[in-house]
Amino acid sequence: MKTSNETLALAAAGGDAAAFSNLLERQYDRLFRLCFRLTGSQADAEDLTQDICAALPAKLRSYRGDAALTTWLYRLCVNAAHDRRRRAATHAKAASGWGDWEVNRRAADTETAKAVDWLTCAMRVLPDDLRDTLALVLDDMTHAQAGDILGVSEGTISWRISQAKKQLAQMRKEEEQ
Repeated sequence: MKTSNETLALAAAGGDAAAFSNLLERQYDRLFRLCFRLTGSQADAEDLTQDICAALPAKLRSYRGDAALTTWLYRLCVNAAHDRRRRAATHAKAASGWGDWEVNRRAADTETAKAVDWLTCAMRVLPDDLRDTLALVLDDMTHAQAGDILGVSEGTISWRISQAKKQLAQMRKEEEQ
């Protein structure tokens, strides 16, 4: 004689591992098919079915046997799918804009890296005194500090920076033409 699904569910709710195993064996494919229809994706259906099966022992404690087990399981699947969709929507809403921010950040990083690469190459063409002065000032030194290091006045540092800027601007202009 074959034991009914409802009897297996009530026994599983009471802690009968064999009844739970038998119940899962009977119902797994049905749960998966419904989850597949609810999600439209095999991977999502597999995940959802596994989540339901993992929660099923605790959920079975609330099964009273008033309705057919399949009806109760279907309701469980629909609720789990709704919960998953709500969580996904909440996550998507919270993540909205972060993708754009990351794309913009990477573009800015790339642009900065290109500018630094260009400047590094362009500085090689500058005369040594201008290149040394510019390197120190770009390393966040004040004109006075750079003057002390190079043994020249602060005014000379300012003049050299001005000359370096003019030469770099001319190089950029020639490259763009």
